[in-house]
Amino acid sequence: MDIFLSNVDNKFNKSLTPTSVHGMLWLQTHFEDSQWEALADGRVLISEEDAQLLKNDAELAGVVIEFISDLSILDVLQKTN
Repeated sequence: MDIFLSNVDNKFNKSLTPTSVHGMLWLQTHFEDSQWEALADGRVLISEEDAQLLKNDAELAGVVIEFISDLSILDVLQKTN
């Protein structure tokens, strides 16, 4: 796996996390220099629609994407009031 996409909220925004050098290099060709640090740290969120476009484009380039959409991170975090 080169890039991991997972739900972070109930609006289906995705967390984008590179998990290999190939994934990071591919992302660097698609995002501006100023965004590379956030990409490397897994601090980038994208919409469901953008995640699908990114997945399709990356897979055409041979990048392996893991796309987890059944469960939100917020669903597994302990809820406090």
